[in-house]
Amino acid sequence: MQTVQALLTAAKVESAKSPYDTIHIKILYPAQNIDSDLEKNWGMLPVDAAKAPFPVVIFFNGFNCDAQKYQWLGIELAQTGLVVVMFNWIGESLPGLVSFTPGFDIEKRKREFYGTAPTASALPAILAKLEDLQTEGILAGTLDLQKIILGGHSEGGRLAMENANPSFFPQVVASFAYGSNTAGAIILGYEANTILPLPDTMPRLVMGGTCDGVIANSSSHFGLNTKDAITPVIRTFQEAILGGRGDSYLLLLEGANHFSIVDTVDSTLSIPFTDFLATQPQEDFRLLIADIINLFIDVHVRQQPEALPKLEQLLIVAHPLIKSFERK
Repeated sequence: MQTVQALLTAAKVESAKSPYDTIHIKILYPAQNIDSDLEKNWGMLPVDAAKAPFPVVIFFNGFNCDAQKYQWLGIELAQTGLVVVMFNWIGESLPGLVSFTPGFDIEKRKREFYGTAPTASALPAILAKLEDLQTEGILAGTLDLQKIILGGHSEGGRLAMENANPSFFPQVVASFAYGSNTAGAIILGYEANTILPLPDTMPRLVMGGTCDGVIANSSSHFGLNTKDAITPVIRTFQEAILGGRGDSYLLLLEGANHFSIVDTVDSTLSIPFTDFLATQPQEDFRLLIADIINLFIDVHVRQQPEALPKLEQLLIVAHPLIKSFERK
């Protein structure tokens, strides 16, 4: 099994105010498990460059979710030859509300600005840091910075979808999201029941669970006609994405809830809406999520022909944890 090592760094977000202007970044990379002086003295393993240059996944956590909760996914992805960037940013998600934030720019989400500028406040700083790491340090020369994949959970997944836009970030080539949708909040000036469009020039994987209580219980904020767990996710796939290339996917997991993508739920950090209970063990959903994300990236970013029949098999063969899996 591929060894995975972490590199820690930090970056300033120019648009943020002190003391909430620093993001702490953890970068997972494929490593060589060797007995070297570097390892003995500093605890750092050299890069296993066999599959370099590595495409890079930048993962956005959900609101008030520690990035550590997604490390299991980062390790799964890094073991296949990806570099995975996760970060923690403690800041004011909303005025007066300090929390773990994926870094969304609420002004750019408003009706009069949406689609004209990036909504991910941390992304420019992360991309700049990756440019630095490509030129010096242990990862130098090993990153494929023209193959950036944005992924995320909940609000972080929404940021991944919204900012996978070549007009903003031409180096981004695909996105994936779990427990996310693009419903327009009434408080930001949108009419009730609005699903906001997404840029549609690259592969997308939209995922959700049938027991997502957070989505179901937040429906009133968007004036949605339905108050169930999956309709906003389905409508995002149907209405926000034009499709037609065969590289946009909708995966609905039977019995998964909003936090089936994390390893454990942190009960000390509150979330604004109550989740439903999942009907199957957390680990079962996580393994399936990781497999499908990896296949999606293998097919549409790494262009590995052997991955396509495996992904197509999941599209057509019944699986006990998959309610539906479709593409357009």
